[in-house]
Amino acid sequence: MAKKLWAGRFSKEVDEKVNDFNSSISFDARMYRQDIEGSIAHAGMLGETGIIDKEESRKIIEGLKGILSDIESGKLQFDPCAEDIHMFVEAELTERIGDAGKRLHTARSRNDQVALDIRMYLKHEAKEITALVKELVKTLCGIASEHLETVMPGYTHLQRAQPITFAHHLMAYAQMFLRDIGRLSDACGRMDFMPLGSGALASTTYPIDRRMVCEALGFEDITQNSLDGVSDRDFCIELSAALSILMMHLSRLSEEIILWCSWEFKFIELDDAYATGSSIMPQKKNPDIAELVRGKTGRVYGDLITLLTMMKGLPLAYNKDMQEDKEAVFDALDTAKLCVSTFIPMLKTMKVLKENMRNAAARGFINATDCADYLVKKGLAFRDAYKITGRLVAICIDNGLTLETLPLEEYKKLSHAFEGDVYDAIKLEACVNGRNVPGGPAPDAVKMQIDFVMKKLQKEEKENEA
Repeated sequence: MAKKLWAGRFSKEVDEKVNDFNSSISFDARMYRQDIEGSIAHAGMLGETGIIDKEESRKIIEGLKGILSDIESGKLQFDPCAEDIHMFVEAELTERIGDAGKRLHTARSRNDQVALDIRMYLKHEAKEITALVKELVKTLCGIASEHLETVMPGYTHLQRAQPITFAHHLMAYAQMFLRDIGRLSDACGRMDFMPLGSGALASTTYPIDRRMVCEALGFEDITQNSLDGVSDRDFCIELSAALSILMMHLSRLSEEIILWCSWEFKFIELDDAYATGSSIMPQKKNPDIAELVRGKTGRVYGDLITLLTMMKGLPLAYNKDMQEDKEAVFDALDTAKLCVSTFIPMLKTMKVLKENMRNAAARGFINATDCADYLVKKGLAFRDAYKITGRLVAICIDNGLTLETLPLEEYKKLSHAFEGDVYDAIKLEACVNGRNVPGGPAPDAVKMQIDFVMKKLQKEEKENEA
């Protein structure tokens, strides 16, 4: 069993079950790179400020680089008996370079060390999930560009409401995911503060240079209060909240895909690579990927609730409860990344059944509002026009007709304002094209939406490169 670096106070070994219960290396080992990079920056600062000898600082840094190299090559395996990744690295370092390794932890506590590691790790992961969401938005924009004139019903209350286009529908989700990118960016910005130097809770008496470490590790600034520096997990909660909203948006789109795949809608067909069959019903083609994304949304919500509940009753400063932060936020990240990365090719390979979409739009009286607007433009008050159009719809239903197939004489029975041009006004394509306002479903309006989204993504990418 690995020797505990804090064992001096204790007269006997920790119970094996307690050791297993207390250990976190099974899940915090993924932060090995951040732990080592943070220690390298800390050791460099200790040497530069004269807190430890420069030669010892150099030996520590070289030893840490060797450990990092050996972990990444597979030469060095994590010790499952180690308490955590921090203890594992420090013990390995001391074994390799001797007493100099024991000086690494000077002016540092595991409390500020873990606070540093998780911030560094989450910054990296937040950028990765952001890149995936950007790719998802680009995918939606690409599909939308191909379906600017693909008419489909727009819905409210899951009832056919007004004609839109498939492009318009997809760009609504592009806007949602664009907001998700903004939330992820905001969360990343608020975690970009370097906590090392906070110590266990009350900083240190050593003359450390926190800003030197901050600059070496690429943080925006240092944390301003040592108590808060070690006990803050807002950034874990905020990132999980942003991921939960992202998953909610994915779940909504999944629900639509599931509906659209059904025979009752049949608006799209998923590629065989992103669907499964039934064990007993040979005709089935199930949208399992979308269903799993919908289901995994609840899992990410659970991770957020875990973090909120864990933190709600904790006094300052660090408490062991906070070890539970990692599994929850790591799971939220892993789940969201898996869902987005699977969703993108599923969308890219799906087949859009344009005729089915248009046929559904034609059968739902979704041009009724346009019929009423036609009368308003002829001088009638909207409420009168609304009532007349409602009566026309009732006549159509009773006679198995649509507004497009209802004879003109039937129109004229209810209002002499109707002329032959009413059929042009209620044509589905005319209904869509007439809504050429910013944000509307007309092809030109949707082109503007696509252009807006793509330019915003390009601007963000240039800012990140700078």
